[in-house]
Amino acid sequence: MIKRMINYYYKYLASHERYARFIGVNLGTNNDIQENELWSSEPWLITVGNNCQFVLGSRIFTHGGGRVLRTIEADYDSFGKVIIGNSVYLGANSLIMPGVTIGDGVLVAAGSVVTKSVPANVVVGGNPAKILCTINEYYEKNKKYNAHTKQMTKDEKRSFILSMDESLFIKKPHLKIK
Repeated sequence: MIKRMINYYYKYLASHERYARFIGVNLGTNNDIQENELWSSEPWLITVGNNCQFVLGSRIFTHGGGRVLRTIEADYDSFGKVIIGNSVYLGANSLIMPGVTIGDGVLVAAGSVVTKSVPANVVVGGNPAKILCTINEYYEKNKKYNAHTKQMTKDEKRSFILSMDESLFIKKPHLKIK
């Protein structure tokens, strides 16, 4: 009963960082973790650097496929460590597969499935994820949209954004018909 109460505290009442450390994730500092459900059932196989942000729906896996292979070999289990560098962003609903290493300064786009290791300072996206550009290329393409609101209060930010000129908002082109 006491163990269940401790688990409940860490999962539902403590910070997401404290929960990650409690279950065994090797976690750096100053990370923004937005939920507790992203860790695999072997969280001690996951290492995360500093200054990372993991948004809702992102998931990290350290195993997989065992149940199907147990029809061939009854006690089959395989695992892969996941190593995530410093200043990494995992977009919404991104999936990191077993054995993947993600370098420093990587942006993983929303909905991406990362099946191979990723070098530092790139943007990856897709299923399976592919390198889309470097972080510097991404910045150069998007710096015109920087609203400089990071230090504002929520109310100041809302007021500022609602008064911005339409040309300062990101707009995506239409898909092309082939």
